[in-house]
Amino acid sequence: METMKQYLSKAYWRELGVSFLHSLKTVKFWRELLLMTAGMMLGAIAVYYFLMPSNLIIGTISGLSIVINTVLGGDADTFSYWVMGINAFLLVMAFILIGNEFGAKTVYTAMILGPLTQLCDRIYPYTNLTHKVIEAPEVLSQLQAGQTVLDANGNPYLLNRAGEVMMQVRDSVMSGGIGMGDVWFDLLCFVLLLSACQAVLFRINASTGGLDILGKIVNKYLHLDIGASVSFAGAIICCTAFLINDFRMVVIGLIGTWINGLVIDFFTATLNKRKRVCIISDESERIRLFIVEKLVRGCSLYPVKGGYSKEERTEIQTLLTQDEFSDLMAFIRNNKIQAFITAGNCSEVYGLWFKHRKKDGKVIIAPEEE
Repeated sequence: METMKQYLSKAYWRELGVSFLHSLKTVKFWRELLLMTAGMMLGAIAVYYFLMPSNLIIGTISGLSIVINTVLGGDADTFSYWVMGINAFLLVMAFILIGNEFGAKTVYTAMILGPLTQLCDRIYPYTNLTHKVIEAPEVLSQLQAGQTVLDANGNPYLLNRAGEVMMQVRDSVMSGGIGMGDVWFDLLCFVLLLSACQAVLFRINASTGGLDILGKIVNKYLHLDIGASVSFAGAIICCTAFLINDFRMVVIGLIGTWINGLVIDFFTATLNKRKRVCIISDESERIRLFIVEKLVRGCSLYPVKGGYSKEERTEIQTLLTQDEFSDLMAFIRNNKIQAFITAGNCSEVYGLWFKHRKKDGKVIIAPEEE
């Protein structure tokens, strides 16, 4: 109740507006806007050219929208309306349960997915890949009269925007909508493009909307991997595909949803990867100063005793990005410092971890969004 009162107050929206206007002056805002737009363009290409033509129903709101749109006999325009409508409800959940920044970014990404799929349709309709224009005056007159006309294989003739008759030359369901001859190729391309898009958006505290919001909620409150959370919610959506697809296609969709979760976790782990570094050296103080003053990172110091030499030394432990680790190794190498170093990958960091960025030659430190 208190949360709802907060969102309905004028002071809240006034403060939010001031914060938004301030963010317009930052490089971070425009960089993330560009990343979100480019990422969603990848998502739109994945949906329009690989998902829609093949009738694959992967566990996404786009997949659910395809089911509803197909059952109700809609076109590319109505599909975009379904995507935006279903997302509207989930966006409210994003603001309440995750936060204003995540919600605002997801509003933008969710609202542009439909228009971007329409843009793909305007630029180059996917039917150009699965159909060819033919001369058929009799079929043309029937289509213009609103009748459904089937070819010898039972596939419907279509009218393009120029009013020409188009006949299907590739089976978009069984042979791959993009015309590569394999529905598994469509599945692989869609999953790779969408998962890369999702990982980039999650990295900047955004999402594609829809089931990604549910996945983010589960990830935040139950601390499950984001990929596993998205896969679980997506599997439920896949089951709705029984309304328009046969058993084989639904199973393929479920496999795609599972792979989607795995690839999201892979990309997320790659983007979030940190190096846990342990260093033992006679010049530990020199190394510590470089870490603290040059890399602007914290470190921990532990007294250790060599099992062979029984000499007492200081071990430095720190957590660095890949670039910072490279800088540290270059510093040790260039200064010919003798050191015993071990390093391992760490894909999840909780607590006090800070992002660094440079402005006017100075290091700016800001907490990293979880």
